[in-house]
Amino acid sequence: MQRPSHRPPAPTRTLIPAYRVDLSGNEKQYVNECLDSGWISAQGSFTERFEQAVAALTGARHAVAVTNGTTALHLVLHCLGIGPGDEVIVPTFTFIAPVNMIAYAGATPVFADCRRDDWLIDIDDVARRITPRTKAILPVHLYGNACDMAALMDLASRHGLAIVEDSAQSIGTRFRGRHVGTFGYSGIFSFYGNKTVTTGEGGMVITDDFERAELMRLIRGHGVPPMRNYWHEVLGFNWRMTNICAAIGLAQMERLDAILARKQEIAGRYRRLLAELPVTMPQPLAGTTSTEWVISCLLPAPLDRESVRARMLADGVETRPLFYCAHHMPMYKSNERFPVSEDISARGLSLPSYPGLTDDEVDTVVDALRRAIAVAA
Repeated sequence: MQRPSHRPPAPTRTLIPAYRVDLSGNEKQYVNECLDSGWISAQGSFTERFEQAVAALTGARHAVAVTNGTTALHLVLHCLGIGPGDEVIVPTFTFIAPVNMIAYAGATPVFADCRRDDWLIDIDDVARRITPRTKAILPVHLYGNACDMAALMDLASRHGLAIVEDSAQSIGTRFRGRHVGTFGYSGIFSFYGNKTVTTGEGGMVITDDFERAELMRLIRGHGVPPMRNYWHEVLGFNWRMTNICAAIGLAQMERLDAILARKQEIAGRYRRLLAELPVTMPQPLAGTTSTEWVISCLLPAPLDRESVRARMLADGVETRPLFYCAHHMPMYKSNERFPVSEDISARGLSLPSYPGLTDDEVDTVVDALRRAIAVAA
């Protein structure tokens, strides 16, 4: 018996994808330099140059490149000493990586709801969930926006808690003039293929603490100290970024100002056009300079999101749902209710937002959304 297909219908027009990577700078030249020199693994000059570029952008004193944003999170939690018996408060509305890394460290993720205005972690709900076992708060700066770091830092200070910032989606984002990731114990970034800066796969930890940065460099490379091969001083992991990935990242950083400027233009156009539709967009907190990583909106209830997505795909526009709530995942299943997060997760739709998107394509996306809403209504 043939199984039913869950694939969406094929587009009937030229596809505008959910994301398209832009490698129009020095990426190929730098990768070829790696190939020509033979330095294709962890050693080579591009890793340090990439780290320096990220540190300069964020204002952090140190940046440590690793294999991806997920291992970056675990590296921070590991160095913080998070382990069995500890609790870490994290939003349930998030990509799953921070939740998984809390569990991977042996600790317990404690979920908090998000705020309706900006879709980010609700500080009041965080305060209600602090217990004697709470060791850290892990806010997630979703979709290029910034959490209320002033309120979070005040709360953490009053309770003696660490802050670990998941800035995976928000390189270039600032809160009150300060780059996200620089407020707490450490911050992390992801350089996956659909991020504002990509290395294909890659991540980065930033910190102002020299000794912490040196420990992270030691741990990411099997715990082997410089100039003493095959001697392992501490429990380490194989989390080193390759020179090739760093070469791509450095080329991306060289064009970051232009990338961010174009993303602001795209976001502005979307906001003007979407204001005419019955959708709701997140409103960044005052003092936030958002990098507008992905433009997302909430469809009106009770519209069926998958019907809207299918109709848009038939019109040649690919979309994505928002993240599912972590407390709905089988391994974290909970009967506790998080009404704001659940509503946003159920109704949210992400639109094409890559920097190569043209104004005409933005118009096409909005037109497709308008038609899909009209048909599904």
